[in-house]
Amino acid sequence: MVSYTVTAYTGLIALAGTKNQISVQLHGSQADSEEYKLNWLRGISAGSERSVTIDCDESLGELLSLKVVSTCFLVDNQWFCDKFTVKIPEGDDMLFPCYRWIGCEKDLVLRPAKATLGFQDTHPKLQSHRANQLRELRELYRWRVYEEGTPEVVHYESAQELPAELRFSFTKETEFFYTAGTQLGVLGLSGLSFSPFSWTCLDDLLKVIVIKNDTIDYIRDNWDKDEFFGSQYLNSINPMLIQRCSKLPENFPVTEEMVKDSMGACTLEQEMKSGNIFLADYKMLHGLVGNVVHNRQQYLTAPLVLLYSNPNGKLLPIAIQLNQEPGAENPIFLPSDSEWDWKLAKIFVRNAEFGVHEVDFHLLRTHLLAEVFTVATLRNLPPPHPLYKLLFPHMRYTLQINSMARGQLISPNGSITTYAGVGGESLKEVLKRATAALTYSSLCLPDNIKERGLETVPNYYYRDDGLKLWNIVNKYVEGILTHYYQCDAHVQQDSELCDWIREIHTHGFLGNKHLGIPSSFQTLTELVKFVTMVIFTASGQHAAVNNGQYEYGGWMPNYPTALRKPPPTVKGQTTECIIFETLPDIGTTVNGVAVLRLLSKEGTDRYPLGHLPEDLFHEDVPLQVIADFQNDLKELSELIEKRNKTLVLPYTFLDPKNVDNSVAI
Repeated sequence: MVSYTVTAYTGLIALAGTKNQISVQLHGSQADSEEYKLNWLRGISAGSERSVTIDCDESLGELLSLKVVSTCFLVDNQWFCDKFTVKIPEGDDMLFPCYRWIGCEKDLVLRPAKATLGFQDTHPKLQSHRANQLRELRELYRWRVYEEGTPEVVHYESAQELPAELRFSFTKETEFFYTAGTQLGVLGLSGLSFSPFSWTCLDDLLKVIVIKNDTIDYIRDNWDKDEFFGSQYLNSINPMLIQRCSKLPENFPVTEEMVKDSMGACTLEQEMKSGNIFLADYKMLHGLVGNVVHNRQQYLTAPLVLLYSNPNGKLLPIAIQLNQEPGAENPIFLPSDSEWDWKLAKIFVRNAEFGVHEVDFHLLRTHLLAEVFTVATLRNLPPPHPLYKLLFPHMRYTLQINSMARGQLISPNGSITTYAGVGGESLKEVLKRATAALTYSSLCLPDNIKERGLETVPNYYYRDDGLKLWNIVNKYVEGILTHYYQCDAHVQQDSELCDWIREIHTHGFLGNKHLGIPSSFQTLTELVKFVTMVIFTASGQHAAVNNGQYEYGGWMPNYPTALRKPPPTVKGQTTECIIFETLPDIGTTVNGVAVLRLLSKEGTDRYPLGHLPEDLFHEDVPLQVIADFQNDLKELSELIEKRNKTLVLPYTFLDPKNVDNSVAI
């Protein structure tokens, strides 16, 4: 007689337990066991463990899989199972990860935690199971075109249609809707959320900011100062647009005379050669027509901003042109202009910043790309694949949050469409332009920093923290993948990996070869770099562009969602009254700030980078790699905390404690 002890671990999430009858069966290389009932006439409660001993006349051989059968009585009471362990006759414990809902619709077959590549599954049972599983996954998750010229998305039209294990937890779902309702509800009590009237005093904006902190107070006091305006290109929620300027664009005719007061003894030409002149170009917005908000036309501009990194390490704006085509009615605004002219020019820039940041750097480069990586993984990499195990924590909630965004933010009646100047048709056009311009190098932080010429600009904390985080993720990815891919030939031989990257290239980047996105891998080095980019995009990059939206946008003049007057065509006519007439009306402000608050709200069930609640790996080498990864993240967090104590405005977005594993909000 040979005995195997099977233990089932039920998840702690809401309603994880079941009253269904659960049976298990072991499949071995030599024989299969009989089915044994795990909970004969008894329910299974959340967070519990339940064991059963399976007696066999002889050894089953190598344990290949574990089958789970759920039988319901009248009602299918689904069960969320975390994992199984099996104590085999040799005395070892084998881990079988599950982490999904199990109902009566079909039997579930689980593989041991030991990761394998497809060509390493030589037993016919394993080959058959793997092939069947992939067929089922490709039927369960399909691609669909959301908008021509943009990355494809999962075929489910709404979050409610998603498979249960990919949806928000009960806690997160209730928190998400509660936050949105509370924010608008509190403001709506005074009728502000529907008001079409202009603000008449900046102090009145304080009533919009329900939650305050030191950062918001600092921005309220400094939003119109040149030093803070410039610093936001480095350490605010969009540190990706600025680039070194070695030659002025032909459509931005700034002269030495214009900027001499800003340059001191040096000339513009000299400072460009020294690498101290930078450019922010919003050409992606050129020619777009603003949205209609509260039955009133809004206005978009496509500014060019010239900035100077002075000897004190301050990045200051020295010239602003609000549209791409130079001319008499498109003046270049300067710090030496009137206070109101210069302030209004910066407000138009900050509105352009809203459009480019939210659509390109936030929606496209994190949310939509994370969805592409998630769908491609679910369709092409079965759970035994090491890359599936590596990427699993970085897919959590992504499909639901994106489905909700399409339904509640950028749909015809969504908040962005209703209250943002870049909403509606303009948003679609920006998204198409951004997709067409997306490059592989821009997604790989070390390459991106070098391409933009920002290796040495001072006080660039996004770069400093981001490169350290990138290297930590890269070390982690390399440690895991080199354990399973022991040579380049293994990479080339992996047909599942080949299908994965081909679908990403085709459905995510639309087959555009000029973008530099790989469509195949020839070397392990190429694979490690790409997977590093995937994880960094879903974790660090998303944190960098997402987490500060409410802090930097809560004080509306610093991040206006819409502007109600066209840009000035001459200098000297702007007044404080015109600025208030240009800024968003009260209702637009209230709704815009409410959305920003919702999108940056931290949930109670978040998983910071490196916190891996699922036991997917069971071998010594990957477990040690994970432990090293967690320790490296802890050391980086301590380093960032120490640095931030010396800063007036700390940069916290890439502190690993503040970085989620996935695009989950």
